[in-house]
Amino acid sequence: MTAVALVTGGSGDIGRAICLDLAERGHDIAFTWFRDRDAAEETAALVEKAGRRSAMLRAHLGEAGTATKIVADTVEKLGRLDAVVANAASGVIRPAVELEPKHFDWTMGVNARSLIELAAAARPHLSEGSAIVAISSLGSTRVLPGYTAVGASKAAMEAIVRYLAVELAPAGIRVNAVSAGVVDTGALEHFPMREEMLRSAKEDTPAGRMVTVDDVAAAVRFLLSEDSAMVRGHTLVVDGGYSLPA
Repeated sequence: MTAVALVTGGSGDIGRAICLDLAERGHDIAFTWFRDRDAAEETAALVEKAGRRSAMLRAHLGEAGTATKIVADTVEKLGRLDAVVANAASGVIRPAVELEPKHFDWTMGVNARSLIELAAAARPHLSEGSAIVAISSLGSTRVLPGYTAVGASKAAMEAIVRYLAVELAPAGIRVNAVSAGVVDTGALEHFPMREEMLRSAKEDTPAGRMVTVDDVAAAVRFLLSEDSAMVRGHTLVVDGGYSLPA
């Protein structure tokens, strides 16, 4: 029977790459989107062009109950659930002292709290050997201007990944994260220091090039595969060595 993957945030650049990569390797794909229906339809078309079924699920992951609903919708539309990729992200880019409680709560809800609800809802449907992968960023450990809320939420996400990895291990379910370096996506348009980030990534990455969406998708594929059977609670950094130099 065809495996099914649920990818949150599947209408964005990284999410679309993950959806297409998994579809090309035999997964039917359910994915969430929120604002851009045209982008979501593009993802669905690419999945179907690869010969797999797709299910578009409009969802705001910051709202309680949403993660539970999208898991139920995935199983209803595609018949099962074998893998989960928590890729959807949001956040307010402001200095820490300018953040309002609603900004912090919004960001934490989408990027961190929803992972707990997603794992809890998916757990009854995942069989031994299944996996959950969350997408983090270097801002979980490094300081970026205005990135306080997002960075804190990504650090929380990575901590949640470790706890879930231990809790779900007896059921044979792996939980890990991928922390991507700077990737030139539409999301960077919200950063006031976008040009500086891109320049630095191009010039200062030891591997000699920037990270691409396909690099991130390949790391996700590995963590969803049986080749990562003994990798648990790990955050796999995919940045071409960018974060290593002092």
